Amino acid sequence: MTVGRIMPHALLALTTAATAMAAPASATAFTLTSTAFTEGGIVPKVHECTSGGQTDPGRRNESPPLTWSAGPAGTRGYALVMRDLDNNNLIHWVIYDIPAGVTSLPQNVEHAYRPASPAGARQVYYRGSASLYGYQGPCSPWSVNTYQFTVHALDGAALSELTSGSSTTTAARVISGASLGTAVLSGGS
Repeated sequence: MTVGRIMPHALLALTTAATAMAAPASATAFTLTSTAFTEGGIVPKVHECTSGGQTDPGRRNESPPLTWSAGPAGTRGYALVMRDLDNNNLIHWVIYDIPAGVTSLPQNVEHAYRPASPAGARQVYYRGSASLYGYQGPCSPWSVNTYQFTVHALDGAALSELTSGSSTTTAARVISGASLGTAVLSGGS
């Protein structure tokens, strides 16, 4: 019986081919970050709520600046949902119909159904300790709660089934149904 010998260049070719087959295609991760706080960090006071008779001038109920990487293939728009994970997943903010070319939200998004920035976006009315469109900051005076910001890459450019009267839970359900992928950032307050 004769045993064949693999030539060095043939071995290299086999190794390279096997490595290429075993290695998955590199994909860019969908991520969400903020210049105001890091993952698991403390959300600054300026982003805390001003409702409930709190008079601390450091609390200004300003939404934090948020930036995300481009969503997965097929992304036609974005939406963001903010929840208090320690208070029955209470939804504090929903902003949707963010155009696909937009990958950030400025600090202090206007409290309006249709904020000036980002153009085209809409926000859900928050019915809770404050009654307003848009962001309602962390309001946990006796404990540190975890607040989760989730940006959704959407399969459509607009969520036409949502209106100025839609609830936060309805909006979150519609957004989840249209989501191609999510990126999450959590902080305590």
